[in-house]
Amino acid sequence: MTETIVSILTFAAAVIALLYALFTARKVLKFPEGTDRMKQISAFIRKGANAYLKRQYRIVAIFFGVMFAVLVVMAAIGLLSWFTPFAFITGGLFSALSGFVGMKIATSANARTANACQEGLNKGLRVAFSAGSVMGFTVVGLGLLDISIWFALLKFVFGLEAAEITAAMLTFGMGASSMALFARVGGGIFTKAADVGADLVGKVEAGIPEDDPRNPAVIADNVGDNVGDVAGMGADLYESYVGSVISACALGVAAMHSIKAMMLPMLIAAVGIICSIFGTVFVRTKEGATQKQLLRSLARGTNFSAIVIALAAFPLVYLVLGKEHWTIYFAILAGLIGGVLIGQVTEYYTSDSYKPTKNLAATSETGTATIIIGGLSVGMLSTLLPIVIVSVCVLVAYFVSGGATSASMGLYGIALAAVGMLSTLGITLATDAYGPIADNAGGIAQMAGLDEKVRERTDALDSLGNTTAATGKGFAIGSAALTALALMVSYIDKVKSIDGGIEKIANLSITNPTVLVGLFIGACLPFVFAALTMNAVGRAAQSVVKEVRRQFKEIRGLMEGESEADYASCVDLCTKASLREMIVPTLVAIVVPVIVGMILGPTGVVGMLAGATASGFLMAVFMSNAGGAWDNAKKYIEGDHFGGKGSENHKAAVVGDTVGDPFKDTSGPSINILIKLLSMVSIVFASLVVAFSIL
Repeated sequence: MTETIVSILTFAAAVIALLYALFTARKVLKFPEGTDRMKQISAFIRKGANAYLKRQYRIVAIFFGVMFAVLVVMAAIGLLSWFTPFAFITGGLFSALSGFVGMKIATSANARTANACQEGLNKGLRVAFSAGSVMGFTVVGLGLLDISIWFALLKFVFGLEAAEITAAMLTFGMGASSMALFARVGGGIFTKAADVGADLVGKVEAGIPEDDPRNPAVIADNVGDNVGDVAGMGADLYESYVGSVISACALGVAAMHSIKAMMLPMLIAAVGIICSIFGTVFVRTKEGATQKQLLRSLARGTNFSAIVIALAAFPLVYLVLGKEHWTIYFAILAGLIGGVLIGQVTEYYTSDSYKPTKNLAATSETGTATIIIGGLSVGMLSTLLPIVIVSVCVLVAYFVSGGATSASMGLYGIALAAVGMLSTLGITLATDAYGPIADNAGGIAQMAGLDEKVRERTDALDSLGNTTAATGKGFAIGSAALTALALMVSYIDKVKSIDGGIEKIANLSITNPTVLVGLFIGACLPFVFAALTMNAVGRAAQSVVKEVRRQFKEIRGLMEGESEADYASCVDLCTKASLREMIVPTLVAIVVPVIVGMILGPTGVVGMLAGATASGFLMAVFMSNAGGAWDNAKKYIEGDHFGGKGSENHKAAVVGDTVGDPFKDTSGPSINILIKLLSMVSIVFASLVVAFSIL
């Protein structure tokens, strides 16, 4: 199969994904929004989300402008290719666009989902899932479009060799990761500050229901679902997707010295899009479905897509690499199976259909302290099986790809496992993105005073969304670990290709003090990063709590429902706080690799990347799963277990959920971006480090 055919096929698959997203978006927008009150609430949410993103993008544009100038200077003095600054910009632009499109459809689908739930659970699921599909296929479509355009330009227009092409393409991964970290951290701080503030004052202190229109933070909470869990997640998984593909391309070229090695991951991504589109057809449920039945309805679509891509991958490997490398197929299969297993483990630890979350809900009978202790325990224990799964996946991928005789081929296999894990991201992300839409729909149903049956249906979809969101995060974290390993090897190869680099990276033994010190620094980074983001949520939430208390006290008739809350003030508070607080954590990821490299040299950077990958993977799984378990334990109690809504058990669970909110929606998912961005920054600045490092 020639490079021209592969270029055409990948571009065509990207266009198909984007056309499918457009078709699905138009279908969603044909559903009615419901009553005038529902339209009004949806408009409030949409206005707040748009305002936040405009202000965030203005700040991020300054950062990208400064980085572009730095990269241009490095290119001018011969440390980088002239393609690098422009690849960096396109990566960030497409990442931002992925999140923006997802947010636009989500804020248009929330009222439509609530209205559909008046007709039935299946109708509500179809609307919310269709809107989530727009997000999923926009992400993979834009990701593959970016990759295919750069490949075509560099290969057919500028005539570069395979190694030069991958070196340039790795840079737009840095742009995508930078944008993703801003989006995840900023959006995560916004959404959790609003959520925590609304819950602590509304549910615990005032004793009013969730999403009660009397709560001044309720619109900010719904806005946060869109800017954090939709726009942030879209940018996040865009960079995961392109990062896995381009790292596999880079390692393949290094291992095989052939452009064929680039063609395979691009084709797998292209075929994965088609398989995901077919999988969406199978997602439907029946009225009155239980949580397990709802989970199975989504699993039908994702499992079908995974099975089809597993069957299609073998002929792709055989056609592209030839019969002498056919065993690499099992590396792709290992990634696919590993992704499914990590999803199952996450579901077990976070869904209220299983013992861990049910037992966690039971700990509320003895108060807040025990439910917090129990949630921490669930999160810590949940790290064991994902580590085992990823470790087995790494070993299988390495050895079936020929690692026993060629380490570079084994490492290529590991990178392909990450591509396999994310090959069906279109539908996997659809099951994740639909959750915030269902959550918003529940809020609109409550505020618009719809029938209690509608709220029951939206709550069922929301609870399912909590589990699928946790599953999606586990999936992203698992792929991040594999991609980070591949990028670390790409960094070593990059250093070796630079004049004088081989000598500087000759000793990577753990007994080398620069490697050891780098390892400690890297292991510490996820903890520092998590502390910064958790503190940011805490500070922002405090301002929301004070504002909600003030309005309850000062606005006459608010608690009686005779006056309307000042929703705009809480939205503005969250916007200002999140944009201010997102800067320092993001700069840590950009600055630390350069500082470590300039002091400790390339060996110190390798140690740092290894330490950050190991501790970051564990930290991300722990925080995401603990937060998901706390959230669904609260939902389980609200389903008339252990006293139900308004009970002391419920209040304890709400406090546990407020602790878990920044765990699962701010710090945890941001860490998987952190460990990849550290590698991307290290690769881009490798020439600078080799030339000017102290050690």
